[in-house]
Amino acid sequence: MNDFAIFMALTAAMGLSIFLSLPIVYSKRAQGRWAVGLNAAAIGILIFLLADVFSDVSTILYPSGYVANVTYSIAFGLAFVAAFLALYFVDNLPHLAPRGAKSDDAAPGAEARPRNTALIIALGIGLQNLTEGLVFGVNWTAGALGILAVVFVGFFLQNVTEGFPIASPFLGTDARRGVAMMAGLFLVGGLPTLVGGAIGYFWSNALFIVIFDALAIGAIAYVILPMLRVAFRPLESREASIRRNQLVYIGAMLGFALGFAVNAI
Repeated sequence: MNDFAIFMALTAAMGLSIFLSLPIVYSKRAQGRWAVGLNAAAIGILIFLLADVFSDVSTILYPSGYVANVTYSIAFGLAFVAAFLALYFVDNLPHLAPRGAKSDDAAPGAEARPRNTALIIALGIGLQNLTEGLVFGVNWTAGALGILAVVFVGFFLQNVTEGFPIASPFLGTDARRGVAMMAGLFLVGGLPTLVGGAIGYFWSNALFIVIFDALAIGAIAYVILPMLRVAFRPLESREASIRRNQLVYIGAMLGFALGFAVNAI
């Protein structure tokens, strides 16, 4: 097996490890309070991913530690806005709105259309995973074996957790979530790792990394908003809302801690 084949096999294992979360997503316990907790943990994981991606690109944006590179900063800002607005317009296309929806229900990612929300989340995670593949490819060609081992293990474990944000719009609802559909969404989130890996293996460019990191951050920032809207929607009583909110706070904190822990290994 040649060097590129070995590299792509490891990249595939890293990107497709997202499927390891599938049994938990389909568990009968992923309902009720468990659904609220898993949704909140998904929000925490996405918040961590935002911080993680920005920490990676910050060394390019601020090469001296505090003075920004103007060219890269402008590219970052434009790509961030482009990703955010692109997902906003896709999420609010008239033909994607559920039948009978009122105009005041057009807020992004409304709970009446979990499949659309899950697709938007998968796209955001896919962009983030593309940058992970780029990092892996660049370090592979550089022959940095020590860094490679850390990157592989960290990204492998982190990708396992990324199935929860994608599945979160379905948890605690009666929406259909067939295995084929969920597998397709997971591929949208995981396969870009292979694309990014192949690009990083053959070619690397700082501006390219900045643009795709910014696209990932813009996409993830967008998908967090509808998830928060669903997480804090009013319940039938004030007491129930308070209990649910407490669970959301705890779940988000644990999700962030989980993302940090697997990334630190």
